[in-house]
Amino acid sequence: MLRSVLAKIRRRQSPTSRALSSTSYWTGHNVTFHRRFASAEESLRYFHWRNDQYFGYLDLMPVAGQDGKRVLDYGCGPGNDLVGFGVYSKPSVLVGMDVSSSSLAQARERVALHGIEARLMKIDEVATTLPLESGSIDYVHSSGVLHHVPDPLAVMREFKRILAPGGAVRVMVYNYDSLWMHLYVNYVLRIDRGLYPELDSRAAFSRSTDGPDCPISNVYQPAEFLALARAAGLAGEFVGAAVSCIEADYLPGRFKAMQFEALPDDSRKFLQSLEIDKQGLPRYNGTYAGVDGVYLLSSGS
Repeated sequence: MLRSVLAKIRRRQSPTSRALSSTSYWTGHNVTFHRRFASAEESLRYFHWRNDQYFGYLDLMPVAGQDGKRVLDYGCGPGNDLVGFGVYSKPSVLVGMDVSSSSLAQARERVALHGIEARLMKIDEVATTLPLESGSIDYVHSSGVLHHVPDPLAVMREFKRILAPGGAVRVMVYNYDSLWMHLYVNYVLRIDRGLYPELDSRAAFSRSTDGPDCPISNVYQPAEFLALARAAGLAGEFVGAAVSCIEADYLPGRFKAMQFEALPDDSRKFLQSLEIDKQGLPRYNGTYAGVDGVYLLSSGS
């Protein structure tokens, strides 16, 4: 399993995609589009608006409940979740790491609006060690980052090293078993719009999420990601997925998509298997069929 997961990651990281480094890409592009906030109220309103774009996301990746803990936000970007931890928890230490100096500058400005103390650190995209002491962190939060790194296994090994006994890691990575993959990528983009005919589903997915030039954008089935976690020495479980508003918007088109013979077999069967809840959200194999897959990990010690 692990070899197949690593092989898929390497295949998706083509020489063309690696031409632009992750540092360069994420310095020019970030999730707030370099927005600057005029007040703490505006900043907090944005925090909630952004999380509301993904149904149930804050339940899966909570920022509350870490009072007195040493918290690391790995891949903090311009500081959205640092604001969440600072407002809704009272960590004893709050650390944000990112490859982008521009995003870190925005994060520094943003947490200052809230009077939040945070230690912000720039890291190298290919570094195999994190600049923290072993056992120095109680809680690692990584939202939408590990699917963009060159070596997620090395990063998770570092999570294990820096994690204190009894500590925990919550990670969000892109979820293969999602409407985004099976409806948006495999039907809307590849069939309806005729994009990426030369690519397989996973490679096409990598062009669909954070811009077509994003150097690395991997997608995982739960078994694949948990195999990586185990190889890093971390025990864990898949705790669920959040459905994006974009996915929900495309959901009514699933029956049209299923009529196309060109739709991959696994996508057709996935769409056939969906159950719709009272909110109109899709479920697959007992969990929401969203693009944001979330995992709870621990060192097991």
